[in-house]
Amino acid sequence: MANTLTTQTISNELAETLMRGAVAKAQEMGIPMCIAIVDPSGTLVQFLRMDKAPLLSVQIAQDKAYTTVSFSMPTHEWHEFIKDDAPLLHGIVHTPRLVVFGGGYPVKVDGEVVGGIGVSGGHYSHDMQVAEAALAATGLS
Repeated sequence: MANTLTTQTISNELAETLMRGAVAKAQEMGIPMCIAIVDPSGTLVQFLRMDKAPLLSVQIAQDKAYTTVSFSMPTHEWHEFIKDDAPLLHGIVHTPRLVVFGGGYPVKVDGEVVGGIGVSGGHYSHDMQVAEAALAATGLS
């Protein structure tokens, strides 16, 4: 029986590559975004609020990143998971920090979640595009 576990975690180098990819896509789209990158425990590794990004998006981006590492799944998958389950739909959405719409993705290296990215600032479909561009910039997606 093992007494400890070894967990891989995102490096600042990988987080920086994600950040650059996200910012480039947000600039291309002309939408100022907040971008949060967290380690597997949901602790911030990097954060950026682009000039003129909405203030409310600061916490939403962080919560998207937290949500995605908490269950190792993109935030947009939550809606499908809960939409037809009334008790879950009406109960879990009141869980602090849980986000059930797009813009949060796990960051995986060799199939293992090493962190997460959360993006907020536009419609959630825009947030998803920016996060997907960040992942694509790493070559890991």
